[in-house]
Amino acid sequence: MSLKNYLKDRTLFLLLNLIVFIILCGILLLINSNRTIILLIFCIWFFPILSYIVVEFIKQKNLYTELNSIMESLDKKYLLSEIMKEPEYIEGKLLYDVLRQANKDMHEHVKKYRDMQSDYREYIETWVHEIKTPIASTRLMIENNQNETTRNISYEMKKIEEYIEQVLYYSRSNDVSKDYMIKEVSLSALVRSVIKRNSRDFISKGITIDIEAVEGTVYSDAKWLEFIVNQLIGNATKYSRECDGRVTISTVRNENNIVLTIEDNGIGIIDKDVGRVFEKGFTGENGRKFGRSTGIGLYLCKKLAEQLGLGLSLTSKIGEGTKVSISFPIGSVNLIR
Repeated sequence: MSLKNYLKDRTLFLLLNLIVFIILCGILLLINSNRTIILLIFCIWFFPILSYIVVEFIKQKNLYTELNSIMESLDKKYLLSEIMKEPEYIEGKLLYDVLRQANKDMHEHVKKYRDMQSDYREYIETWVHEIKTPIASTRLMIENNQNETTRNISYEMKKIEEYIEQVLYYSRSNDVSKDYMIKEVSLSALVRSVIKRNSRDFISKGITIDIEAVEGTVYSDAKWLEFIVNQLIGNATKYSRECDGRVTISTVRNENNIVLTIEDNGIGIIDKDVGRVFEKGFTGENGRKFGRSTGIGLYLCKKLAEQLGLGLSLTSKIGEGTKVSISFPIGSVNLIR
């Protein structure tokens, strides 16, 4: 707050005082009053007014300077009223009370929506666990009646299970910290487990898998990590070539991290879409062309990777394939036993 703006805001007050003083001076001059008396009246009149304005300006400037300083240092700006000191003058107290009331009201609204979100998440998780029962029953009936039709049904059931798993992980993605445990994870064992889950897709599409260069141990949550890798390998399979498809999975150990790379020689992604593939709901040219994309898979992978402290990047060339890399920091500092 500048002195110029402060005085500008009090222009009317100063102008009224000046007009009244001019009128008084005119009256005094009409009765032949001494000019010294007029000057003395001017000093007695305006010195207290100007002194009051200066003092008020200093108090308000200090308040707003303090507020700005606190705001700049806060990550959560809404905590301002919890940290600021209560001013001693009436205008500051009123501002302080208004901020605290607004903050209280905001917390009540946030709590309401958090409760709603929590209830929704609980419903989704309950629904996911409940629907696993009829799926398991269907699986059992398929195993007892093996034929071409049931094998096709089994293939579609696998897709349903993957979408259900995606729903469950999506509902938990905003609060990963309550549902994960960091421990040693063998990348080779992890990748082989995911490959086994998708073996039918690889066989039916004639896709060659190369995982000989996968090695190393990282520290992460095996369950969440397997979901991410499964989504990435599923994408590599989904957009593979119709013939001579190939997926290469490898690791590179650097000084500060281990990078797991999943590379395919599929249809690739056009340049303008590469930078947006991790956006929620973005399907791009391939999604419109093939109609098999929800725009949630890569978004969810990116979100989970960030919450697990992992790096996730993607490069692609149209007609040549796509490469996705997961970076794992080296170290066991966060190991939970």
